[in-house]
Amino acid sequence: MGRGLHVAVVGATGAVGQQMLKTLADRDFEMDTLTLLSSKRSAGTKVTFRGQEYTVQEATPESFEGVNIALFSAGGNVSKALAPEAVKRGAIVVDNTSAFRMDENTPLVVPEVNEKDLHDHQGIIANPNCSTIQMVAALEPLRQAYGMKKVIVSTYQAVSGAGHEAINELYSQSQAILNKEDVKPEVMPYQIAFNAIPQIDKFQDNGYTFEEMKMINETKKIMHLPELEVAATCVRLPIETGHSESVYVELESNDATVDDVKSILKDAPGITLQDDPSQQIYPMPADAVGKNDVFVGRIRKDLDRPNGFHMWIVSDNLLKGAAWNSVQIAESLRALKLV
Repeated sequence: MGRGLHVAVVGATGAVGQQMLKTLADRDFEMDTLTLLSSKRSAGTKVTFRGQEYTVQEATPESFEGVNIALFSAGGNVSKALAPEAVKRGAIVVDNTSAFRMDENTPLVVPEVNEKDLHDHQGIIANPNCSTIQMVAALEPLRQAYGMKKVIVSTYQAVSGAGHEAINELYSQSQAILNKEDVKPEVMPYQIAFNAIPQIDKFQDNGYTFEEMKMINETKKIMHLPELEVAATCVRLPIETGHSESVYVELESNDATVDDVKSILKDAPGITLQDDPSQQIYPMPADAVGKNDVFVGRIRKDLDRPNGFHMWIVSDNLLKGAAWNSVQIAESLRALKLV
């Protein structure tokens, strides 16, 4: 028995929702009741969980009666409409969209970084952007040891971050190009196969995209460093799953060495160090798929600044970047006796 817990998954038929269910099963998350919810269009779909068949129901306010934890991953509009309704009915919502991330009353949580913020929730807990999660998980141990002044990140993001349709478009375009056929983009703004698109989400008035501003603002909020200097450039690559990031960080201390940084990250929770240039060992997205950890390598000191370091950070964007971080939050809620 799961101590009477009733868990709901909203967006159960989507890419992240499916990963949430797999993660709940893999973690043997204890619950007594599971409710699977979706849009009206997907309602009626049959889903198997732990050997039992469930029928996905249309998500309505009444769906959350008796629910203790609701994991949301069905788009920002759904979260805005239904998350408050779930809270009214006594549920704690873990929301995987951007709807509440920058709300001052909503904690934005990566358990390895700021689990203590869960104590301040008012019913809704936001799961950060996938690219932000893997970066702050790797940077937080360094911040704790040496302080942090500046972060500059360039991302190399997989198409699965844009959903099932984007994955299908990548494959169909790749096949078309190999067959020397014309390509017509429908999901992405341009051809994604054999290409790199330096735009994720809409451009803002300041020239940054919404994805880039998410990384900038979320990093400051999660790490409680409003004065931290952060800049981001986000790029979509023709990779199915696994985001990569080239990160430059300036610490407050000039004393850290590459060996110090490696030693800290080697022992950090949720981090796997893969860093041996002599053996060509470094993280790659193809190796990160299906794994919960954040992988870090290519750690080297900046050639001009004694407090500057460069590193390469890789993670499965559907797991640590979404489903696993959400389930981790649910596990933390239970461990902290908040549910």
